[in-house]
Amino acid sequence: MLPEPGQGPATVIRVPVNFVEVPVTVRDSKGHLVAGLTYRDFKIYENDQRQRLQLFTVDPFPLSISFVIDQSVSTETMRKVNDALAEITGALTPQDEVSLFTYSNGVEQATEFTASQSGRLAMAIERSKKPGRDMGVPVNSGPLASGPMINGHSVDPNLTPQRNSAGVLTIPKEVHTLNDAILRAAQETAGREKGRRRVIYVISDGKEAGSKASYREVVRYLLTNKIAVYGTLVGDSATWGVGYLDKFHIWGLPTNNILPKYALTTGGTLDSENSVSGIEKSIANLTESIRTQYTLGYISHQPVIDGKYRKIRVDVARPNLEVIARDGYYPSASDARSR
Repeated sequence: MLPEPGQGPATVIRVPVNFVEVPVTVRDSKGHLVAGLTYRDFKIYENDQRQRLQLFTVDPFPLSISFVIDQSVSTETMRKVNDALAEITGALTPQDEVSLFTYSNGVEQATEFTASQSGRLAMAIERSKKPGRDMGVPVNSGPLASGPMINGHSVDPNLTPQRNSAGVLTIPKEVHTLNDAILRAAQETAGREKGRRRVIYVISDGKEAGSKASYREVVRYLLTNKIAVYGTLVGDSATWGVGYLDKFHIWGLPTNNILPKYALTTGGTLDSENSVSGIEKSIANLTESIRTQYTLGYISHQPVIDGKYRKIRVDVARPNLEVIARDGYYPSASDARSR
């Protein structure tokens, strides 16, 4: 005998869906943050198909932010960076958490995630300060190429030109393991709980040389784990412009500078600074821009997990505004929700 309508056991079918959150920063033609937009001002597309917004908020999110400090820069640049690092605690709130990494030829972790106002972070910042690298012009020919001599013999055999080298000393290549440093910071950041902004903040000249990880490998990891890269360019890279770098200025940087590529692809932004006060201001401004982002959300109609890259585009229905969001994402199990 069938039960009366409404009296039988309820059957609930749960279907996994892919819910996508997209943090968005909007700036005007002068680089200033734009507030006051509503959900009606935004259109979001996945693989060129418009998506229906399921989430719109301007509420701030607590930050899980990994700072990555380049110690392969010159002594003078490193001094400025060291003097500016105290701004990290001043720019963050008690709800934020910080991990700290340094790199030159290899990556070191100064501290795992800790409260942004903790004494542990302050100690880690002090311990991470290094003198930088002597940027003197190398000598690879002439009487000084072999180093000091006593009775016709080299004091340091490492400075003696090799046989068949025609008296030319081979100068070691520079090493800047930026890819490895970002990947290591991303691995630390990926496990932070939902409801927090996952961010990597790099202070560097942006050069990459000698990493084991490739740029492509690192970017895929970042986009899979919804991690954005922000940064302050310092040293000789800062001579290309001071302050916020929009896409037009970023494309004018040297090709060996890959930090702008990370920022553009993951939805982060860059400043370029060459003074202590400028670096301090950059840290404060960029953390403010992260905290005041718009957050858009939609349900993707693509398979929940197929490993395929999905392209994202965000438009704003107002003229002369720059929209900054990640270019796309790779779906992961953490994106799946039941409906």
